[in-house]
Amino acid sequence: MKTVRLALLGLALSLALVASVHAQDKEKTLKGTITCAKCDLKLEGFAKCHTVIQVKEGDKTVTYFFDDAGSKKYHKPVCTESKKGSATGTVSEKDKKQIITVTKVEFDK
Repeated sequence: MKTVRLALLGLALSLALVASVHAQDKEKTLKGTITCAKCDLKLEGFAKCHTVIQVKEGDKTVTYFFDDAGSKKYHKPVCTESKKGSATGTVSEKDKKQIITVTKVEFDK
């Protein structure tokens, strides 16, 4: 009987973990200013260029870092000048930074 309870508890925890992962995998569209972390924002710790989008959330500005592939793909138009636009993808947190795994970027005209 104890083994059955442990097995059910393990199954419940597994399902909770899967539900949590799926909740984080939801795509979001962020609208704001797309720019370079090194050249425009001059953020410390960036020896190379990296694409970011800065989004106004309430009274704060939050910086989302593009994943490495998205940063390379969408960097050229924003390296020397920032552009208004949107980035769509899944958002996660790594090393206390907000990361967006980009699936689509659109620049305002």
